[in-house]
Amino acid sequence: MALEVEVFGRSIEVTDRIYDYITKKVSKLDRYMSGIDEARVDLSFVKSARSLSDRNVTQITLRGKGFLLRTEERAEDIFTAVDAAVEKMQRQMERYKGKHHRGRGDGKVAADVLADALEEEAPEIEELLVVRRKKFLLTPMDEAEAIEQMALLGHENFFVFYNGRTNAVNVLYRRRDGAYGLIETEVA
Repeated sequence: MALEVEVFGRSIEVTDRIYDYITKKVSKLDRYMSGIDEARVDLSFVKSARSLSDRNVTQITLRGKGFLLRTEERAEDIFTAVDAAVEKMQRQMERYKGKHHRGRGDGKVAADVLADALEEEAPEIEELLVVRRKKFLLTPMDEAEAIEQMALLGHENFFVFYNGRTNAVNVLYRRRDGAYGLIETEVA
């Protein structure tokens, strides 16, 4: 039984050629994992993307009993974006199957295995992860000031600041669509 694929387009016309191509590619995903109830492909053309290679966006969502898998890829050509999204979904499905279906089989509790692995690899991990350390003074500011500082400093991706209103460290980041996102931290 072939997987039924729903294709939706936003700011892009889904022609018969595109629909047939997507249906052919995505319907083959049921070979990698059984139990897929719904396959949805969302296509969009983002005119305001920074780069030409980010304009065509393909998002694939697979739903089944107990799982929801989603991938998104961007490319200059819609067919290239579909191919990249399908490949990424295949890898994600393999990873999901590995985690949920092929257990260790040795009867050990996962916490014990993790503790043993951390004890063995702890010195190596610390040496590999921290390559450079920086210290800087955090001045209280609000979100608008943080956006301004981010632009003034030439930070294109993110900016760490102390939010004076919430008395917490926040991370301001630029999203792909050009808008800003804010990560608010809490101490547990």
